Amino acid sequence: MTRVCLVGSEDSDLRYELLSRETARAALSTYDLTQPFANTVALETVSLGAAVSLLNDLNWYLVRFTDRAFVREPSISETEWLSRDLATEVRDRELPPEETDQRLCVFGVENDELVEPMYVTRVDGEIPEYDLRDVSETIVVRVTGDEFRG
Repeated sequence: MTRVCLVGSEDSDLRYELLSRETARAALSTYDLTQPFANTVALETVSLGAAVSLLNDLNWYLVRFTDRAFVREPSISETEWLSRDLATEVRDRELPPEETDQRLCVFGVENDELVEPMYVTRVDGEIPEYDLRDVSETIVVRVTGDEFRG
């Protein structure tokens, strides 16, 4: 199963915003929604293509109420996420999955909240240690070249 995680913007209650609107609520009605981090909504889809399609269907809401959208496709990585843009490039076959692992955005997790992203490149197969602050864990998101350059 492909996992999707939507990260709400600081000034919104993402779950409320999505479920209070009929079109978004209808699009999400067949999914079991969870909240892995503060102000997030996560769900599982059947494939990378279904995940990207759902994100496209929700785009109007995502632009207004989210900061980021992540996709985790087990055939690419069991532990690392793809940014929405990178997931779209892979789905559209603009980039082979094996070429997605060099540019990364590492988020710290503090009190169930995603904090301060750190952009890094994988060096000799290793990810530099997150050093922006003390955190209980990190999550790794693979990003496109444009996202990496910011």
